[in-house]
Amino acid sequence: MNLIDELKKRSTLVDESIEEFLPIDHPEELYRATRYLPDAGGKRLRPAILMLSAEAVGGDSDSVLPAAVALELIHNFTLIHDDIMDRDDIRRGMAALHVKWGTAGAILAGDTLYSRAFEIISKMDADPQKLLKCVALLSRTCTEICEGQWLDVDFEKRDVVDVAEYLEMIENKTSVLYGAAAKVGAILGGASDEVADAMYEFGRLTGISFQIHDDVIDLVTPEEILGKSRGSDLKEGKKTLIALHALNNGVELECFGKADATQDEIDSAVAKLEESGTLAYVREMADNYLEDGKSKLGLLEDSPAKETLIEIADYMVSREY
Repeated sequence: MNLIDELKKRSTLVDESIEEFLPIDHPEELYRATRYLPDAGGKRLRPAILMLSAEAVGGDSDSVLPAAVALELIHNFTLIHDDIMDRDDIRRGMAALHVKWGTAGAILAGDTLYSRAFEIISKMDADPQKLLKCVALLSRTCTEICEGQWLDVDFEKRDVVDVAEYLEMIENKTSVLYGAAAKVGAILGGASDEVADAMYEFGRLTGISFQIHDDVIDLVTPEEILGKSRGSDLKEGKKTLIALHALNNGVELECFGKADATQDEIDSAVAKLEESGTLAYVREMADNYLEDGKSKLGLLEDSPAKETLIEIADYMVSREY
């Protein structure tokens, strides 16, 4: 099976389990809001990594399905709150949740996803000590995501942000959840501490490459494929690695921080970023993190699951959305 088939197989299991673990309950409208984003689909990369990590260390992916669902719900909780803070009106090609249900409704839906995720994983049929490790890891991960989001918001108020600060921000905001996905799967799959830690590093490092590439996608992928406004990071004046490198090297980006920038202005900025070498620099950095991450899988025995993890990692910096 190719990578897309492997991802579809696991995403179908996750989708079916979301219906089981997160039914439309009372009050009905709260749960319709809570299910809105998970039901909209998504790549389900994080739960797939969790399940494949369990398989790669000799475990059973079916037995870790509740943990995979919990992780996906946590991811969706972060997206809902992220859209509120960034004032983004579109997510996965649809109106963002806060647009349909208002800010208060979106916050409550996100909080419900967060709390239900921990309820689901805590009821898993697994070794209590392993389960405790996983719950502690996910709890800490959620704190780190909040720390990263705080830094992201704080950067908007500052004139100067350096590359090291940016990398710290995306590690907390994005990559730690990939690290947690790989490590939770490894722990529940029966891995040693050494292997579980290596799996965390695989997820963390490839997660950084994922986010760096995501910043590129925001600029170069057409809106009909992207599912949201193209160039939103530039228009919002976000201090991404792309913007930092460009500004530090004297590249004039007239649309930076211009909320009503046209697509022609975005196209002009992209052309400058290509010509100046900024996008090449950013892509190279993403590739370097990717290769470092994949090297951590050297502790694993060869298996179809390991190969699929490598393919997912490569997909992270080759995808268009």
